[in-house]
Amino acid sequence: MNSRISGILAVVAGLAMSGCATMSSEECALSDWSAVGYEDGARGYSTERFSSHRKACAKHGITADFRAYQEGRDEGLVEFCQPSRGYNLGVSGSSYNGVCDVALEEEFLDAYRVGHQLYSLRSNVNSANYRIASNEREIDRIEDDVRASEVRLIADDTSIEDRILLLADLKRLSERKGELEAEVDQLVRDLARHEHELTDYENTVAAYGF
Repeated sequence: MNSRISGILAVVAGLAMSGCATMSSEECALSDWSAVGYEDGARGYSTERFSSHRKACAKHGITADFRAYQEGRDEGLVEFCQPSRGYNLGVSGSSYNGVCDVALEEEFLDAYRVGHQLYSLRSNVNSANYRIASNEREIDRIEDDVRASEVRLIADDTSIEDRILLLADLKRLSERKGELEAEVDQLVRDLARHEHELTDYENTVAAYGF
């Protein structure tokens, strides 16, 4: 087990330096393919990950050991396909690649859906907050433009033609400000609803031990 852990740590360090899907000539030559497979399995990667490794190593004239890789990956998938990992995957908003064995997948997916629902509810809250802030920034810009236009409107050197254009622009700005303020009012109501839904769901999830 100690050698397996050492192998995994070496692989992780190598991949962190060279990029997720690219292996250098030295990494390909020295890699414990069982450890590479274990790490990929523990991270929930599909078998397409091996294809990336194989192609990278083929460029260096080195053949990847699929059998050893697959044996390690199968062990890693047992670690990955646990309910707690499924929940964490869902909460992060990550996608599930359908890699778990049928014997482990049902509980994994149940936990994944719980986590992903929590992710969705949090996203609703964040989205509403972002849109409220965005609208309020635009309202502030409009108010600045309105003040500037009003100053120009009453200036002695402003022509009649320019005053007509400024009045039209003020009308447009006023209408846009009204639209934004109405959207903010609705978004505030939506935010309150989303926050209530999130709080209720968080309490439910906590009651189930997540």
